[in-house]
Amino acid sequence: MHKDLIIAALWSISPFGEAKVGIPYGMYQGVNEYVVFIVCFLANVMVFPLMMFFLEYINRHLIKWRFYKKSAVFVGQRAKKGSGNKIQRFGFLGIVLFVMIPLPGTGVYAGSIAAYLFKMKKREAFAANTIGIFFSSVIIWVATLMSMEGI
Repeated sequence: MHKDLIIAALWSISPFGEAKVGIPYGMYQGVNEYVVFIVCFLANVMVFPLMMFFLEYINRHLIKWRFYKKSAVFVGQRAKKGSGNKIQRFGFLGIVLFVMIPLPGTGVYAGSIAAYLFKMKKREAFAANTIGIFFSSVIIWVATLMSMEGI
């Protein structure tokens, strides 16, 4: 059970799943549904400070490399294109809504990049991402509970 909880947390930190994958994985492995929700939610919240550290400090050194710069520009353009109108129009609420939608390409990684590109204040961006992650996690948690009970 501990191994499955750790794997669920790792999925929740991963850009390939976030809590959208971690929560169902843990629940289907038999981990307590409340424990898996809390652990996966908190693991997903940890992504924001890691992304801000990366974007503010490490990105500055890597941007000098041509391949990285091309990739970073591509990711930045996608983040602006996918969330730009919502964030510019709704600000804080735009980030919440963007992160909240449990679909691929939305979530805390994209929300963090968008907040960075639109120069949101860190506290405001952190709060918006955390609220969005919470609602996304609740949606996934309830949907998983319903699917496990055959509703």
